[in-house]
Amino acid sequence: MELGISTFGEVAPAHVAGSDHAAAQRMQELLAEAHLADTVGLDVFAVGEHHRPDFIISAPEVILGAVAATTKRIRLSSAVTVLSSADPVRTFQNFATVDLISGGRAEIIAGRGSFIESFPLFGYNLQDYDTLFVEKLELLLKINGSEVVSWQGKHRAAIQKLGVYPRPAQGRLPIWIGVGGTPASVVRAGKLGLPLTIAILGGEPARYVPFAELYRESAQQAGHNAASLPLALNCHFHLAETSQQASDEYFPAYSALMNRIGRERGWPPMSRAQFELLRGPEGPLFVGSVQEVTDKLLYLDRLFGNTRFLAQLILEGIPHQRVMRSIELFGTQVAPAVRTALIQTAGLANSSS
Repeated sequence: MELGISTFGEVAPAHVAGSDHAAAQRMQELLAEAHLADTVGLDVFAVGEHHRPDFIISAPEVILGAVAATTKRIRLSSAVTVLSSADPVRTFQNFATVDLISGGRAEIIAGRGSFIESFPLFGYNLQDYDTLFVEKLELLLKINGSEVVSWQGKHRAAIQKLGVYPRPAQGRLPIWIGVGGTPASVVRAGKLGLPLTIAILGGEPARYVPFAELYRESAQQAGHNAASLPLALNCHFHLAETSQQASDEYFPAYSALMNRIGRERGWPPMSRAQFELLRGPEGPLFVGSVQEVTDKLLYLDRLFGNTRFLAQLILEGIPHQRVMRSIELFGTQVAPAVRTALIQTAGLANSSS
């Protein structure tokens, strides 16, 4: 199982051009967190795309390019690229550039996005929410597979035998589909034989197992080897020396974020009791001690057989040094324990067969 971190780059907006010191500081902290993740041996660093004042990352490729220049081995991904409101040609070019800078470490997780701010911002109609993604994904995959492209669709000007450059160092960019639990998106990823990332941001992970099964069934029916397709899970995450410390550090930041979004979507406020249930042994929050989080990752493996786990950090409301300590514990203690346990499990399975 590959282990990595993801972030949206939460920030308290100053709304003052040229004097937004919080944004400048958060960007430097983000780069430091990526460098540490690489240093402690984590496998993936992923950044989300949003177009809101409370998230700093609107251009994932730019940040990943900066990270690429200061890291050596960690894979660099979006989480997600809101492809519906992006131009697939430019998206490919940007990530191919990151790939060249990093020596072949760039990836794209393409999704429709859980927020809708980018649609009016870039001049798209929300009524085209589904068709935009389907069409643009088709073009992105075509560009990824061929240097010279001819293509025609509804929402973008046609391309006739034009080359798209630069080409990535690794030949083709890994393109994942990111979903939050929409069956149609899961089926699409399976039919196309694309890697899938499921964001488990609410509800018990066990409730998402049918989505993984649907993904693999759809892939198998389309003629793909479902057993070989990568499957990633993304969950909120924070580590500390003790379970209580992790809970105390994380709850204020997590509840503030979820309550802020909840006010927009009609969710009730989160209580501490609800939070504690969510971080229980079978809950979606990976917040606790090294042993607790290790056990939960192994629990996910038994449920899903997933090939990757992305630990989604929250940056606003938690001191930077505590976020750094969480990453350090993840890379130096949790990751080795999980890898050892999975190797032992695989060895026992092979010997019994």
